[in-house]
Parts: sequence; C-alpha cells; structure tokens
Amino acid sequence: MNQVSSTASHCEVGIEGLDLRPATIGDSQKVRRVAVLIPCFNEEQAIAKVVRDFQRVLPDATIYVYDNNSHDRSYELAEAAGARVRREPLQGKGHVVRRMFADVEANIYVLVDGDDTYDAAVAEAMTSRLIQDDLDMVVGCRVTEASGAYRVGHRFGNAILTAFVARLFGNRFSDILSGYRVLSRRFVKSFPALTGGFEIETELSVHALALAMPIAEINTDYGARPKGSTSKLRTYRDGIRILLTIIALFKNERPLAFFGLIFVALAVASLALAYPVLITYLATGLVPRLPTAILSTGLMILSFLSLTCGLVLDTVTRGRREMKRLAYLSISTIVR
Repeated sequence: MNQVSSTASHCEVGIEGLDLRPATIGDSQKVRRVAVLIPCFNEEQAIAKVVRDFQRVLPDATIYVYDNNSHDRSYELAEAAGARVRREPLQGKGHVVRRMFADVEANIYVLVDGDDTYDAAVAEAMTSRLIQDDLDMVVGCRVTEASGAYRVGHRFGNAILTAFVARLFGNRFSDILSGYRVLSRRFVKSFPALTGGFEIETELSVHALALAMPIAEINTDYGARPKGSTSKLRTYRDGIRILLTIIALFKNERPLAFFGLIFVALAVASLALAYPVLITYLATGLVPRLPTAILSTGLMILSFLSLTCGLVLDTVTRGRREMKRLAYLSISTIVR
C-alpha cells in the first residue's frame, strides 16, 4: 500500500495540546513509549500479518492483541507473531477498547483493527504528527479505490453520520467511523468508554469534540479484507445503533439544544391545534371543541416542561464538562 500523508484541510488544532516530554528532556529526546492496541474477533487470516506489519513500522512499540471470544486460532497466531495477547470476555468492540485503555500504560496509543484493512506504514506519520503538533488524536481517514473494501452502503452511512456529528458538535472530522487512530495518554486515560459495540468510534470522536481537544486527520489507504475473512459490521443494525448513540450523546452533551427542539415541536403543534379553536371562540364566544383545546393546553405545558429540563440539564452538563476537562488536565502525559 502507498502511504498518503496529506492532512484533511478542515481539521484544525484546537486548545493547548499535551506535552509528551518531561521538562528535563530536550527536543531531540522525545519520549516515545508506544503501545499498539488491536481488538480481535475471529481474525486468524489477518492477525499475524497485522502484528508483523506494526512490528516492522514501529519496532520500539509493544503490540497488544485483545481477543474477544474468538472461535478460531486468532489467539495462538497473534501470540506466535510476537504480540502480548489478552482476553476480554464481554462481547463487543467497545468493551475491548475499554479494557485496553484501562490495562495498558503508554505515552502514545495506536488503535487499529485486526483485519488488515488499514495501512500500517502510515502509523509512523501519525505518531510523528501527534508529537510534533502536540495533539490528542490523529485519525486515519480512509481512502480506497477498491470497491470490495468499503461498500457503497457503508460509505453512504458514514457520510450521513459524519455530517450529523458535524452539525451537532462541529465539522472537524471527515471520517468519524475510522478504526485507525493514534491517541495521547491524556485522551486514553480520560475517555469514559461507555458504549459496548461499534459505536465506540463515534464516542471517541464526540469525546474529542466535546472537550475541544487538538486533533488532526491523515489520509490512509484502506484495503479489502483477506480472502476468507468476513466483516463483523452489520450495515443496518450497527448503523441504527450508531445513530442512536449520536442522539444519546447529543442529549447528554447539548441538552438545551436537544430539549429546545422538543420545546419548539410541541409548541408549534399546540399553536396549530389552538388556532381554529381560538378563531371559533373569537367569532362565537364558544369553545365547541373542548378536547382539542385541552390537548393544545397540555402540549404547551409539556413544551415548557421540556424547555425547563433543557435549562436545568444544561447547567449540570456544563459542570460535568468542567470536571471532565479537569480530569483530562490532571493526567500525566508521561509514564515511564
């Protein structure tokens, strides 16, 4: 695969980034304790090659493979290839990522799928970009010419979900569902990891956007799976789960906007129902459609209750965001 090192132009560096060097170490002696994290579920056709590729590109890195109840020889092949292999019994990529982030200590984390679809050669450019620009996340933005690598339905779904997230949280990603990321220690150790499945990529992206972390994207070739390997992603089921995750994160991170939309919808419905009742009342002094009037009144009450919930939760969310930011800043960027 050819390495593509161009960075998405719309991705900008945000607030102060992390410092990956102790004060006593000069610019030419940056600390690079790198861990490559590979979630794995039934990837015996690809896992050994993925481990060897990252050993070649990042020879000083420690390769971790977390087996998620595989029924094939993934565990044995990863171990034979030289990876440190561990097990996670809770099924789902989100559970695996949560476990990896909790267990592994490093300064830089490379998170990549074990299906040999991502270009390992780009890892060096991604880690260098993280260090040089003091970033918290560098995302491998997928580029492919192979129709079998990235199905049309997945492309369309990714574009819709990326646009949805951009609308809600800011347009700083062009590929929110990429499974190839380089992360800082601060990001990893402050990330709550609440989802259990393929929604984890969405949660990673929204966490960075919600805290205005410094991020970037680097284009990377995206290839087809090896022969005999099958995708674990289910287009409609997982797409719906990701969409529901985005809505839940929207409610949790921007409650005033979320409940404000409900307020507007209920208020408009209430006024639409009340209009003919009001016209009749002004003309005759009577209210012949009493049930409609009661329904309209009830909807208006609910709309203002929704607005009140949004105002209260917005204050709570601001406090939560401040605590998350303080937790992020309290984490050391260096582990020895």
